[in-house]
Amino acid sequence: MTLRRKLLLVALCTLALPVAGWLYVRQMETLLREGQAQALTASARAMARSLVVTDAPLPPAEPGWYVQQAVNPITVDGYGDDWAPLTPWSQPLDKRGKVLLAEDADWLYLYADVRSTHRTRADAGDPNALTADHLVLSLGKGEQSRRYLLASAAPGQLTARPLDPAVAGLPELITAQWQEDGSGYRVELRLPRSLALDQLGLSVYDAATGGDPQAVQSRPLVAYAPALSKELAQLALDGVQARVLAPQGWLLAQTGHLTTPIAAPGDQPGWFAALVYRSLLADQVGDAEPWTQDVPRLDASEVQKASKGTPATVWRQGEARGSVVLAAAVPIVRDDQVRGVLLLEQSSRAVPLLANRALLGLLLTSFGVLLVAGAILLVFATRLSLRLGRLRDAAERAQLNDGRLEGPFPMTGSEDEIGDLARSFERLFEVVGGYTDYLRTLASKLSHELNTPLAIVKSSLDNLEHTLQAQQAMPPDAQPYLARARDGVARLGALVRAMSEASRMERAIAAAEPEDVDLVEVVRGCCEAYRPLAGTRRLECVLPEGPLSLHCAPELIAQALDKLFDNALSFTPERGWLRLSLRAQGDGAEIELANQGQPLPAAMHGRLFDSLVSLRDKATPGDAPHLGLGLYVVRLVAERHGGVAMARNLDDGSGVAFTLHLHGMPRQRL
Repeated sequence: MTLRRKLLLVALCTLALPVAGWLYVRQMETLLREGQAQALTASARAMARSLVVTDAPLPPAEPGWYVQQAVNPITVDGYGDDWAPLTPWSQPLDKRGKVLLAEDADWLYLYADVRSTHRTRADAGDPNALTADHLVLSLGKGEQSRRYLLASAAPGQLTARPLDPAVAGLPELITAQWQEDGSGYRVELRLPRSLALDQLGLSVYDAATGGDPQAVQSRPLVAYAPALSKELAQLALDGVQARVLAPQGWLLAQTGHLTTPIAAPGDQPGWFAALVYRSLLADQVGDAEPWTQDVPRLDASEVQKASKGTPATVWRQGEARGSVVLAAAVPIVRDDQVRGVLLLEQSSRAVPLLANRALLGLLLTSFGVLLVAGAILLVFATRLSLRLGRLRDAAERAQLNDGRLEGPFPMTGSEDEIGDLARSFERLFEVVGGYTDYLRTLASKLSHELNTPLAIVKSSLDNLEHTLQAQQAMPPDAQPYLARARDGVARLGALVRAMSEASRMERAIAAAEPEDVDLVEVVRGCCEAYRPLAGTRRLECVLPEGPLSLHCAPELIAQALDKLFDNALSFTPERGWLRLSLRAQGDGAEIELANQGQPLPAAMHGRLFDSLVSLRDKATPGDAPHLGLGLYVVRLVAERHGGVAMARNLDDGSGVAFTLHLHGMPRQRL
């Protein structure tokens, strides 16, 4: 991974700032919510106690039948079409049906739907009517009650038969409509509101399952109470909607309306701010649909919790964009019994506005800081990478084959750590360059310094031999030692001359003048000159068909080929083969001389083209020593032409191939 990417990852760590700010804003919003919830719960508790103290008309603690307000006129015909708007809030009737109760200004309506696939039919006036499928209706007023039998052998109108003696104020006869189909039967009737009933019982008898045919359990009638609404209106707070619910969630009274504070033009949250609030902040904000005002029953979990004696609060979405509603439900307790639930709802923009402003401000600030920090780190990383790249390029340029350092080392005047590193590199390369210059000129210095001592030793040996011969005092045993001394002096002289020649060769190669030549003709001429020298060895020359032009020094290339051929000839056995080939390669050329012979040792692959390295056997006394300068000259020629010299073993192991990769010499500007 590059340094720039690492610093970019470090810059991403600043993302912890907006995350921490987001958590802080969430915590602050939670505290604000808790404060508002506690305040509204305290208000609800106070109002509930006031309703109990003022002896407001609260519903009984036991479950009752809820009487809804008739939305449309109801026709008593045994069909449920008129009851469709009220059907979602039907009440269960035993385990086999449901019942709906509604009232208008004059009548109390009852609609019962019983599911039964097996029927036993009989009219209410039949003696065996109690053994057939039927309904038992109980009407109560104060302490008095009377039961009625509802049964019919066929669809149509029926007259209920009283099961109890006559009771003053309760009807003697009740007419109803009976309808049935394959799924069960339905009974619809109406009673005058003038009866002032306060209790009602209804039970289903199924002949197939049996049981008590006259059993019925009465329940109190519960309905919306305008008187309770007036009591509630006197206690309600401004801008707060209050509702009193029965323990089962039925609406008994309500007052007030949710009023969302009008926001100033600049305070109105946009769609993005509302989306941010709902997505990032408004956890546990419920849907507004279950809390609509026109439903007769609220079945929310908070109402159920309050009906069991525990206050509960919930945040839900408001009707206006960007608003929220806080609902607090507390139990209304009288005589240690929960007689109802008081629900207060208050709309607010304060929490969303504060949270949105804080969050958006924090996000903008954090991302601005993140962008600035990222840009600064990116610029710093880019500058650091460029400086390190300059340092690397300078180090690579300094790594010339002769060890010299080209030009001054960059950034040595910087005061930071990179400047210290550059100065350390500069001192290192100065030491290495000085040592390399010493080694490079060592050969010429030694050849110059050794010429005089060698001349003295040789002249002394000559004088010693002449003196002994003149005096005829040469011992016979001394002649071999004198010959060995002469041979050693001759070898030392050859070594000194070769070292001097190598120094002159380096200077000559560096001073060679390039020109545009056809390499095909240069290699062909060298190949034809080598054929007489090959003797019994077979020499093959592989050249391209067309010309191959290169800006080079042809005399240097011919000299390099001479060294390669002399080296290959000495290692090629009699009757062996040699192959000289030339081919174009990219923007240059490749010359290869392969010969049959022993493969190169693995340890010598990287040292063959160094100075004073040779694989030939040590020369015998009297022979010219092999100093290993030939391949070194080949390497200098290749480098002078912008290329490289390489040696490798042939794939089949039959010999060795030496290759010159040449790219041409730079053209001189006039």
